[in-house]
Amino acid sequence: MKIQYENVKLPECDCTNIPVQLTDETMKERLNKVLDRMNCENFDSLVIYADLEHGNNFEYLTGFLPRFEEALLILNTNGNHYMVLGNENLNKASKARIKATPIHCPYFSLPNQPMDVKKGIKDILSQCGFDKASKVGIVGWKNFTSNYEDNSQLFDVPYYIVDTIRDIFGYNIYNATRLFIGDNGARCTNNVNEIVHYEFGAALASDCILKAMNHLDVGVSEMELGDILNAYGQKNSVVTIAASGPRFIKANIYPTNNTVKLKDPISLSIGYKGGFSSRAGYAVHDSSELDESVQDYLDALVKPYFASVAVWLEKIHCGMPGGEVYDLVEATMPKAEYNWSLCPGHLTADEEWMSSNIYENSQELVQSGMLYQIDIIPSKAGYAGTSAESSVLLADENLRKQIEQEEPELWSRIQKRREYIIHELNIPLNDDVLPMCSTVAYLRPFLLNKDKAMKLQ
Repeated sequence: MKIQYENVKLPECDCTNIPVQLTDETMKERLNKVLDRMNCENFDSLVIYADLEHGNNFEYLTGFLPRFEEALLILNTNGNHYMVLGNENLNKASKARIKATPIHCPYFSLPNQPMDVKKGIKDILSQCGFDKASKVGIVGWKNFTSNYEDNSQLFDVPYYIVDTIRDIFGYNIYNATRLFIGDNGARCTNNVNEIVHYEFGAALASDCILKAMNHLDVGVSEMELGDILNAYGQKNSVVTIAASGPRFIKANIYPTNNTVKLKDPISLSIGYKGGFSSRAGYAVHDSSELDESVQDYLDALVKPYFASVAVWLEKIHCGMPGGEVYDLVEATMPKAEYNWSLCPGHLTADEEWMSSNIYENSQELVQSGMLYQIDIIPSKAGYAGTSAESSVLLADENLRKQIEQEEPELWSRIQKRREYIIHELNIPLNDDVLPMCSTVAYLRPFLLNKDKAMKLQ
């Protein structure tokens, strides 16, 4: 594979800047997907936990995160569902996207707020209809996949909640997060409404990254770049990164008034509901401005990385096992030499990293309707990183036809993005790969040079 660094036309910002809401039909479909999986595994009840950072399985059915409190959604197969909420989220029950009986639990509220109930936690949770169930699942946010633990008995939910459920019900409880994000989990594939809903955030993150890259120059502060990355008051799915030079000084992870200096390593990242974009490289115009020890940066790190992204985009398709995708990246850019340590791609949705079916020897299938981050993170001692992470959708012929018919404007944006990747970057994009933003595979390693980027010959 011959890779060039030469003049490349800039991709265009193409976010619509108009969020798309999930329909009532989609929310009903989501609930039915979860209930079907409950029935298949003989769960009578699911207790779904949420807080602001760990609430996406809860949000999947309710439509909201509980902000600064904790919350529970209890699904019962008899159709009687309950929502247990603290002082400042109790008023959200009537606005929720699921019909559920609200139960006030001030124990979920902030410290020293009123405790105006004369019941303990056990008495409160006993009202939720799962005390007579024969099998109860607890859903946090993490689907444990250890080879050395009983994953069904690991619970990423506060002890006092798990302990109370055991006190009510006994010990026949299981971690059931896999029903949402494990193999064939309810959240792993998306319908057309969900796709256009998530495309807004994916495209917004991409546009912000492109604007920040184009603004970056010697003397620009990290905070100035961070201000460009954060847009429209949207909730970030990850910490915003705008870093120039050494990172994590005195454990700080946020942008500061530090300014970009020639030769600085640069890292930029931003994520919103639906997608994440990141870029990494050097603040130089060309390799001659780098220290002599890293003037081979393009050959040593960037070209192998770009080759792995190109292979990923060319070869991935619906129906292939995730382990085959892993093997493609390993063959192109061996882990032993390039030190990538996570996985070469993972699923995304409301959160930046939902789960992944791409890992060594994975037999989990790449399915139509899956949203992916192309998350390959190589490193070599002494060199700055390199990154062109963005979001794509995998869609078979039927789903592609659905998108074209039901969301023609989205389909038009997707086709324009595909044309850019195929004809400007020369990557033979697989038919099943639909870019969710305009900067997929756009890699500018020398960030002060706005004209050149990586492409295949």
